[in-house]
Amino acid sequence: MKSFSLEQIGTIHSPWKEKFAVPRQPGLVTAIGAELELIAPYNHHDIVRGIENFSHLWLLFIFHQTQQQGWKPLVRPPRLGGNDKIGVLASRSTFRPNPIGMSLVEFKGVRYEKKRLILELGSVDLVDGTPIVDIKPYLPFAESLPEARAGYAQSAPEASMQVYFSDAAKQQLLHHGGSHPNLAEFIQQVLAQDPRPAYRRAQDDHRFYAASLSDFTVRWQVTPMGTEVIAIEPMN
Repeated sequence: MKSFSLEQIGTIHSPWKEKFAVPRQPGLVTAIGAELELIAPYNHHDIVRGIENFSHLWLLFIFHQTQQQGWKPLVRPPRLGGNDKIGVLASRSTFRPNPIGMSLVEFKGVRYEKKRLILELGSVDLVDGTPIVDIKPYLPFAESLPEARAGYAQSAPEASMQVYFSDAAKQQLLHHGGSHPNLAEFIQQVLAQDPRPAYRRAQDDHRFYAASLSDFTVRWQVTPMGTEVIAIEPMN
């Protein structure tokens, strides 16, 4: 067999409305979680019987936003500064021969809403609307190998960028804080990762940036003091 077909079993609902600013791994931004909604005919309660006995799950998903662009034999991982090339199969790049990704996420519980079956998750690194094709429980005894070598990504990326809010952004946080109590922490965790393209970080960067985060468009710029959040604007 040279080809296979996969069926979508669920859809991710996350605060990441676009690829830009999504953390490179789950667990790096913990202030806001996500949900996985199983779709028919996979939204039957029997399909998740016993899943409550696991704290973490592997999600297998499709890189749906980049799959039409095809694959590349060489890619530039951001952890290597965005310039050095390595083989795609030695990376977690989205531009793969088959657009399949995997993500290890915290599992918090199951919720039923009429005919909807929803898995409540911790932080994720998946764009809102990502198609899920399989779920597997995480087995610590088999899959936790702290002595394993991990090439260019042996340790978590530093979240060292200082983040502060302009006076206008502080007023917007006060206005929206009642309905989004973790909004300031969420924005700080995201921007502390410095989501700019890797090659921009070594430059004298005077650009303004924006990203769709949760229900807001967040705008910022990099200054000598760190990252200044300029505006937090509702998307609706």
